[in-house]
Amino acid sequence: MILEGKKVVIMGVRNKWSIAWGAAQSAYEQGAKVICTCAEDSYEKVKELLKELPGTSLYICNNVSLDEDIDNCLEKIKNEHGKIDGILHAIAHANTEDLRNDFINTTREGYAHAQDVSSYSLIAILRMAKEKEMLNEGASIVAYTYFGSEKAIEGYNVMGVAKAALEASIRYLAVDLGKINCRINAVSAGPIKTLSAKGIKDFGNILDIVEKKAPLHRNVTIKQVGDATAFLFSDMASAITGEIIHVDSGFSSVGV
Repeated sequence: MILEGKKVVIMGVRNKWSIAWGAAQSAYEQGAKVICTCAEDSYEKVKELLKELPGTSLYICNNVSLDEDIDNCLEKIKNEHGKIDGILHAIAHANTEDLRNDFINTTREGYAHAQDVSSYSLIAILRMAKEKEMLNEGASIVAYTYFGSEKAIEGYNVMGVAKAALEASIRYLAVDLGKINCRINAVSAGPIKTLSAKGIKDFGNILDIVEKKAPLHRNVTIKQVGDATAFLFSDMASAITGEIIHVDSGFSSVGV
């Protein structure tokens, strides 16, 4: 098991369909001590779900737009678990109207909200974790992104711009985290039927296109994305940082 003896924090579990849940399962299967966070309105649902992973802890991180919420969550984790070996950032949100309308109609408030929750929260979380000296030497950070950061995907709109900012942030964070011998990478996952995906217009068509065009002619699962995440958490990926790893059946590698 490639994560034996490691402690990893999975931030952003919502339900059994969420990609973060796939990551929690994979990390657990690979021997990690798993620590999960979720929003307050998902707490009871996630707590029930975590019965499938005995010994897994759960904490509320309700609003990543508030530094005090992040700080309180990380402080509790540090007090109860000490230093950690990995963090998964699987947190994103945009207003529905900013996904359904043309991008040119994105409101200033909607743009700022998507950037704050989906991109800046990663910086805030890592800054506080570093200040609290929570990260073990060699710790690995993983964030989730999507191909809509690289190409214009109808219906992804402001979230694509937020994910582009997230990916740029990862490259700059790789430099800073490298100073303390820690790594950071992102997994660009193919489209998956999650609660968040329901907000994307004609999402079913995107799944059909991937199945038709991707070299492997299939969509990906939360298990496959979770396994890639577990690899990036592990010492087997000790020379990989600042990268965006596509786990999308090869869709991003082909043209028309």
